[in-house]
This record gives sequence, structure tokens and C-alpha cells, in this order.
Amino acid sequence: MITQEAADLQLEQALNDFDRGQRSAALAALLARHPQPSAPAEVANLHCHTFFSFNAYGYSPTALAWLARRQGIKLVGIVDFDVLDGVEEFLDACSLAGVRGSAGVESRVFVPEFADREINSPGEPGVYYHMGIGFTGGPSNPEAQSILDELRDQSAQRNRSLVARVNAYLSPVTVDYDRDVLPLTPAGNATERHIVVAYIQAAERMVDSPLDFWAGRLGLARDAVEKLLADGPAFQNALRSKLMKQGGPGYVQPGPDTFPPVEKLNALSLACGALPCAAWLDGFSAGEQAIEELLNLLVGKGIVALNIVPDRNWNLADPALAQRKQRKLYEVVELAQALDLPLNIGTEMNSFGQKVVDDFDAPALASVRETFMDGAYFVYGHTMLGRALDRGYQSGWAQSELPTRRARNEFYTQAGKLLPPGVAGQQRLAAIRPDMSPARVLIELA
Repeated sequence: MITQEAADLQLEQALNDFDRGQRSAALAALLARHPQPSAPAEVANLHCHTFFSFNAYGYSPTALAWLARRQGIKLVGIVDFDVLDGVEEFLDACSLAGVRGSAGVESRVFVPEFADREINSPGEPGVYYHMGIGFTGGPSNPEAQSILDELRDQSAQRNRSLVARVNAYLSPVTVDYDRDVLPLTPAGNATERHIVVAYIQAAERMVDSPLDFWAGRLGLARDAVEKLLADGPAFQNALRSKLMKQGGPGYVQPGPDTFPPVEKLNALSLACGALPCAAWLDGFSAGEQAIEELLNLLVGKGIVALNIVPDRNWNLADPALAQRKQRKLYEVVELAQALDLPLNIGTEMNSFGQKVVDDFDAPALASVRETFMDGAYFVYGHTMLGRALDRGYQSGWAQSELPTRRARNEFYTQAGKLLPPGVAGQQRLAAIRPDMSPARVLIELA
């Protein structure tokens, strides 16, 4: 007889099936088996990649919604590279699961004003990891769809060129992008990490001793490779670093034409009523040492929020480095508040070992925890009002009734705090009339 734990595990595995119908059925079954959610803690992770780009644990959007419900994560958000494929699925799953959710997109862009300064893409001056957050659905108009098609096509072309270069280096171990890489993805949006897995699988098929093959190609001793192979994630990271990063045979130094301009991703966000969002690494690069100049430039280009990955900026083995990074973290949070930029924080979950949620009880985060949570409520409040009533941050209603960014920030943060997730939140939103002022809306939501 199958135990309840085993049955739950089977259903949770089905949440990551590439067939959305299977994912939806599994969620419905889990909700029926566990109708009472875990009590949510005052924590948030609004930066979780899904398997539509790459999630280190294989989580789909539906699986992340269930994970948040099961573990009591109060607010959760997805972010995928170059696509919005998971947005509607995730927000629908959050609604069913009674979870406060948000959704976004991330891409590398080029900032010409910083062409001679490294920003948040190590070793690549002018190249910038940039985001849009607070999407309420997939592309809803031709402009948004055109930009998404362009992002996907550029990413695929970069990947195909990368594969061609790595194939030449690794021959006789080679992969075919369409045959070997794309089937590892649910919707054809491959990343370098998918390509690495394809090469590992190809070596298993094509050479008698993968251990000897990788030792030769990586320039490492046989016993060192054997240890790496015993730790799959470590081996994948080592292979990616050796083959695809700076100095590797697959790497080509990017330039102004490699990635779209920052304005392109902002235009996608605006076309969807979403929020252009800057991204911060750790404050150590030349570009981020000029963070006030950078953020003022990006505000002028339309950004209204700032993304931070907290864990890598305090949780370090070296106490001296940890102290330096914490100081930079506090400085950028203070600057974001001065510039009226709410924070979108999270762990990413696209690399092995990254946490499901930040340690909000860590003493290093005590002074910024409230600001982190306010940012999460802000994005959730915008998402709910935009999805249900077309009254998100970028709406004509918001621009008329809340003409300053600070006023909008305060309104959507309060709305997010007042709105329960799921059916209860939808019922409160249904009571909102078109003639209501922002103050009256908050009264109705309370």
C-alpha cells in the first residue's frame, strides 16, 4: 500500500512535468489532499527562476506556487530569462494555492553610457542584467510579442553560435542544438546550463571513458575530475566555467550589438503594464561603484524598482569580505529609498545550492528586512490590482490619482499588505468601483 508521503511525492514530481495539464492536475490533487495551507511566515522570495529558463531543482511555475504554500512563504515571484512563458500559469496557480504571487522577466542588455565600465555582468563592460517585474499575464499586444520574439531569437542565435564553438573544441563529443538541447526545456528556451547537461549526456554516449575525456578537455588530473563527477552540480558548474565563460573556447567577448539596448526591455515591461526594474550585484564593479549615477540614468530610462539578491551580500565565509559586502548592501538599500525605488528581492534558484528563501532572521538583515518586505508587498499589490482591475502602477488611473512615484509606491505597498491571496483577495477586489479614489480603495480592501 502506498503511503501518504509517497503519494504526495509522486504528485509533487508531477508538478514539474513538461505537460501543463499534468502539472495542473497534480496541483488540484495536492490541494484536495491538503486543504489547509501552512501558516505563512513574514518572508519573501520574488526572484525564482522556473524551468522555462532554468531552475536548479527543476521547479515549474506551478511547483513554485505549491512550494510557497507548503513551506509558508508569504510572497513568492518568478523571473525567467527572455520569456513570459510561465506568468499566467504561475499567477493562476498562486490564486488556487492561496499564495501571494508576482512574475517577471530578466535579460542581458547593453547600456552604452557605461560601455567602458563593468556593471553586473563580470568581465563584460556595458553588459547589464536587467529586469521587468509585476507582469499580470503574457504578451497582450503586438508590440510586446514582437519584443519577446526578438529576445528569444537573439538568445537562440547566441546559443547556436556557442554550441558551434564548443563542438569544435570537444569533438568527437558534439551536440545538435535542436536534437539534444531543446528537448531538455519545456518550451524551447535553452540556457547555458541546458547546453552543459547536453554535453555531459553526449560524452556518456560517444566516448568509452567520459572520465578520461573530461580530464583531457578540462586540463585537470583524473582524480580531480572523478571527484567533480561524484558531485553532479559541481561538475556542471566547472564545465560551464571552463567551456563557456571568459577564457573558454565557447566564449566571445560581447559588444554593443550582442544584446538589446536597455530601453528594449523597458519597452516590453511598459507595453504589458509591468515595472522596469534595475538589478544590483554587489557594489564592487566600476559601474556599481558609481551606483547613484547608474540608477539616476536608469530612472531616466523608466525604471521604478531595484532587484537585490541578498544572500550573496552577507552570507560569506570570509568575515572581512562579508562586512564589506554588507556595508555595500546597506548603502544601496538607503539609496533606493532615497530614489523611491521599491526592492524586489530573492535568491534566484537558478544555481545549485541557492536557498528557497532568504534567512530573514539573520542579524545582518535586521536593518533592511522591513524594506525588503515592503518591496514584496508593493509588487504584489500592483500585480493584484493590475490583474483584476487594470489599475496597476502604470495605468492611467494610477498616473492621474497618484502622480508621484512615492505616492504610488505607498499605495501599492499598502494594498499588498491588505489584500489576502486567492479567492478572498479576489472578492475584495470585486467590490472596487471605477469612481473610487486610492484612499477609498484601501478602505474597501481592509
